Amino acid sequence: MKRIFALILFVATVAQFVACKTDNMEYTDVDVTKVNNIFEPLNNKSVKLVSSNSATLFFEWEAALAVDGGSPQYEIAFDKVDGDFSNPLYKVVSNNNGFATNAYVTHKVLNSVAALAGISPGESGEVKWTVIASRGIKRVQSDVTRILSITSLEGFADIPVELYVTGEGSEGGTDLSKSPVFKQIEPGVFEIYSKLESGKSYSFVDRKDPNARHFYTEDNAKLKESLDGSQMTTPKTAVYRIVIDFNVATISYTEIKSIGLWFSPENKVLFYLPYQGNGVWSGTGVVRFKQESWGRDERYKFQMETIVNNNTILEHLGTQNNTDSRPTPSSDPSYYFIRVVPPSQWDNKWKFMEQVDGNSTTIKVILQGDKNYTHEVKVN
Repeated sequence: MKRIFALILFVATVAQFVACKTDNMEYTDVDVTKVNNIFEPLNNKSVKLVSSNSATLFFEWEAALAVDGGSPQYEIAFDKVDGDFSNPLYKVVSNNNGFATNAYVTHKVLNSVAALAGISPGESGEVKWTVIASRGIKRVQSDVTRILSITSLEGFADIPVELYVTGEGSEGGTDLSKSPVFKQIEPGVFEIYSKLESGKSYSFVDRKDPNARHFYTEDNAKLKESLDGSQMTTPKTAVYRIVIDFNVATISYTEIKSIGLWFSPENKVLFYLPYQGNGVWSGTGVVRFKQESWGRDERYKFQMETIVNNNTILEHLGTQNNTDSRPTPSSDPSYYFIRVVPPSQWDNKWKFMEQVDGNSTTIKVILQGDKNYTHEVKVN
């Protein structure tokens, strides 16, 4: 049996070799016709993009023909209205890995096309599109083109998962590895407490990488993505709370003038915590609890003085998890977690440990993006 199998294998190999010798080994391109008709979307159709992963626009066209009877493949090409598709803005392969005569193009992709065409977030503009048919390496562009009017998303379709501030005007300078990180406070919304230096440029990036996406603002209100490395400056050196909402492409700046220890029993700030850098305020002072008929009152929180449009606004930093008991050395770290709360004398307060009473105490407020906002109390 082994000899018979070996003989069969030998004959097959020889036959294949002979066939190869007699075949024409020269490769010939397969001609393919142009797409002569486009069905969907209609010319000059208007589409308003929405922020949904499932939102799509349907494209459909007439089939092209290949001389060898095979199935052509297709791409949709987008360009500016005055473009000729020699260097298209964007290309999308059709359904069924390019073999279908239709495609569902996501609003996310169309938003990218709009951005590449220079259409600002939330604004409307036109792009041109056509279909390219191919068979092997042969590619032919349709003579039929269509105009598509796009109202782009107010925000960004591709929202970063991380965000940093970088540049010589930022606390980390131009060293990306030292860039302060934002906190994502809700989906698509980022916040940071950080110092900016006047007259020095900075921008926002989505990762600590030379190829990161850059974002900036021209009016301190609308966020844009920079395609040419555009940066910005601030007119005043100060600590700011910067909030960026990629869902609606907005940015806001709030100057943090001061943070002080608010002592509820006396309804005032006992001492201030100077800014130390990297989202940390720290100050040292003596806290004497207030004697009441029922005992000594030790309740506290923090007052943050901010400036918005040249107006002074007071905010309080209070408990994230309400409590009415003193902490102990074994208290969970969440006891000290911080959130912004409306100003009041008594609400959302903590209690000092007994050891703080009458002693020099160092208090830190830590508002950093890579951890829960929190504070520390240390008796010296």
